[in-house]
Amino acid sequence: MGDPLGTIAAAVGMFAGTNVDDLIVLTVLFLSARATGKPRPWQVWAGQYTGIAVLVTASAVAALGLTIVPDAWVGLLGLVPFALGVKGLVAAIRARGDEEPAAPAVAASLLSVAGVTIANGSDNISVYTPTFRTIGLTNSLITVAAFTVGVAVWCLAGSWLGSHRTVIAVVQRFGHWIVPAVFMLIGAVIVIESGVLNQLLD
Repeated sequence: MGDPLGTIAAAVGMFAGTNVDDLIVLTVLFLSARATGKPRPWQVWAGQYTGIAVLVTASAVAALGLTIVPDAWVGLLGLVPFALGVKGLVAAIRARGDEEPAAPAVAASLLSVAGVTIANGSDNISVYTPTFRTIGLTNSLITVAAFTVGVAVWCLAGSWLGSHRTVIAVVQRFGHWIVPAVFMLIGAVIVIESGVLNQLLD
């Protein structure tokens, strides 16, 4: 079975290394929640857990040799946050003459938060799959448990980073432009780094 503490340490390092960019997403979501009330904090938590659960499940299935979608094509998931960003940007443009700017929330429900989490972590599958394939069932369960704690730590960190009044004030004033731009950038990076464009052009 190996050393449980070593497995936990490896799982913590793997989770942190593959989800650093997720802190940015969580911070933006919690900022939006405080500035506009959408999404609600519980939706951010639940959406994050749902998204990570989908990624882990997909990795476990792939580890069993049941991969259905080639890794490169998974990058198309980047279109999810990009589309949400475009939707938010269109809403901001339409509301330019209004006294009250459009709400900066582009992911305003549990499902949309989960979708962004899955899209942003789609590349994690390529890391988790060989890990689950080689460490065995017991250590895989320990790893999943560590990930479960890691999600809570990430949500708490994102909530803390998104709790500063000065930043919240900026989001309240300019968030209808900033938040969609961040999500469009995240989506574009996912698509470009996945190499899916090369697949489409070949």
